[in-house]
Amino acid sequence: MMRLLPLLAAFLLAAPASAQTAPPQPVRADPAFTLRLGELIAILNGGGDYAGYFTPAFQEKVPQAMLQSVTAQLIAANGKPLAILGVTQETPWRANIRVQYEKAVANVLLVADPAPPHRVGGLLVRGFESAEKTLPQVESALAALPGDIGYAIAKLGSGAPQPLAGRNADKPYAIGSAFKLVILAELVRATNAGERKWDDLVTLDGGMLPGGGYTMKPKGTQVTLRELATQMISISDNSATDILLQHLGRAKVEAMMPVLGIADPARNRPFLGTLDVFRLKGVAGLGDRYLALDEAGRRKLLEGEVAGIPPILIDATSFTRKIPNRIDTLEWFETPNDLVRVMDWLRRNTEGMAGTDARRILSTNPGVSPDVRGKWQWIGYKGGSEPGVMNMTLLLQARNGDWYVVTGSWNDVQKAVDESRFASLIGKAAELTAP
Repeated sequence: MMRLLPLLAAFLLAAPASAQTAPPQPVRADPAFTLRLGELIAILNGGGDYAGYFTPAFQEKVPQAMLQSVTAQLIAANGKPLAILGVTQETPWRANIRVQYEKAVANVLLVADPAPPHRVGGLLVRGFESAEKTLPQVESALAALPGDIGYAIAKLGSGAPQPLAGRNADKPYAIGSAFKLVILAELVRATNAGERKWDDLVTLDGGMLPGGGYTMKPKGTQVTLRELATQMISISDNSATDILLQHLGRAKVEAMMPVLGIADPARNRPFLGTLDVFRLKGVAGLGDRYLALDEAGRRKLLEGEVAGIPPILIDATSFTRKIPNRIDTLEWFETPNDLVRVMDWLRRNTEGMAGTDARRILSTNPGVSPDVRGKWQWIGYKGGSEPGVMNMTLLLQARNGDWYVVTGSWNDVQKAVDESRFASLIGKAAELTAP
């Protein structure tokens, strides 16, 4: 919910910085690299010669037990790795590899040491593509997931969004950090109206904040609205989010919800900050008391007792143990069609030079694999997750200039959701939606 959505399952990348840029001409793999490539499937299956395959530096950072734990998680989510589908060689010692798993295709970066005995110093699983080949197959796979799934795919234009596909598109779901799009929208409205500027400075007051890049900053530190918004959207920084919510004003953010087309704004009033939710979920009895009150009573409790609770008193057990915690009552709720309308509003209100900052912020973290990105001219993204909750929402501009939204939410009150599988399916839906 309050962290960067983990779209990529990564072991480690311990490759030299000089190897990051691919050469302009095609290259051949060194024969020794090809031998290491031939051993990769065994390694990804949790076997192989660990000591003989990896460099000492890799082994120090990723002990064998850790590697086996990660490979086991990947296999549990995607089935066993079966074969190499393709290799794109960047240098004789570095390549991007597509690996067929039973349920998906992994994008893997492999880097070998040019010095004998040419062991592997970098291994990164960059993400998974679903094995589904058509949009109906993706929709069937989404419908088969446990728990409750809702999604919407729509084409945007001068009028209302045009639905192309969907399931439970008017049903509200917990959306995790995707709620931060509403805060961004209020900032866009305020800058468009001339009430604020992206370069306006916020002075930190030393108040309590959730975890994030500004939590330990000294009182008096100044930061621009642009920087706060960038951190809130690109890495889902919770401290930046709560600073913006406080600075822009809870009432102003709440007023944006009907403007954006959120069908039931009352369900998200009072509009909670991230530390509010942590406190309500993590302090015994507090959530029950909050939920028993009407809106006026909830505001009074938030502004009084809740605001004074130090983060050290919050029990984070449900998050560390990945146990869903009140995801049907203490969260932020929007329907898939709500999120389509939110992204459509952001599209329409960030056109031209005035929208440069907002679109750059939205596109900093595209949320999908390079293969999916390659299908589109521009991608804006925000997602969110907590145990039992995942959302991915993409604003997409096609190469012909047309605009689309692909959004999906998965809630399961019983157990944590399979984030990798969901990400691969939404990514595939985005890929297949491209005209």
